Amino acid sequence: MRSSAREFGRARRASAVVAISAAALVTAGCQAPPWLDPTDAPASTPPATTAPPAPIQNDLASGSATRTMEVGAITLTADYWSTLSMDRWTAAAQKPLTFSLRSTVTPSDGQKVYLSRVTATPVVRAADGSELPGFDPIVDQATVAPGYLVLDPYTYSQTFTLPPLDPQAASVELSMRYELLLQSTPTSSDYAKQTAVDTLVIAIAGEDAAAEPSATPAP
Repeated sequence: MRSSAREFGRARRASAVVAISAAALVTAGCQAPPWLDPTDAPASTPPATTAPPAPIQNDLASGSATRTMEVGAITLTADYWSTLSMDRWTAAAQKPLTFSLRSTVTPSDGQKVYLSRVTATPVVRAADGSELPGFDPIVDQATVAPGYLVLDPYTYSQTFTLPPLDPQAASVELSMRYELLLQSTPTSSDYAKQTAVDTLVIAIAGEDAAAEPSATPAP
């Protein structure tokens, strides 16, 4: 009888161990730690996306541009264009910019308008907008007194040639400053000075674009 009791006790303990092991296995199957189940591993961080660069402004994209500036009684109109097509406006090229000026006066009592000086001051920028070394301002100072007549129908025309730029240049911004003299009366030798300022941004083409067959040349 004692032997049977001991065997029965051992059997009960063995059954308890089996039950506990089974429960542990069930529990482990329901709550397996992530290092044992690859599907529970945290997802990898998605790669950061880079925003595309902003398009470069080009006021001569269509081949020409017209601007109107009002200073006092004077309305000044400037026409800009280039004999070099925009795909040839590379950093290494000599880049001609031609412009023509004409003015009107309101009210008009017969006074004349003269251009005494024009200055083009550059700011050269890379594709990210940072400023690059540029070139000295281009100036045309009138060689006659009091200046060049620009009262419509008379016009002033000039070509400024932009020199080679930094190879990283993506655009050039020209601040165009026009210094005007307005007669106080039609017969007076007294003049009122007015200054008109315009800004022209022109994109610089890559060397790859210049290597491609050019479009129809600008007139």
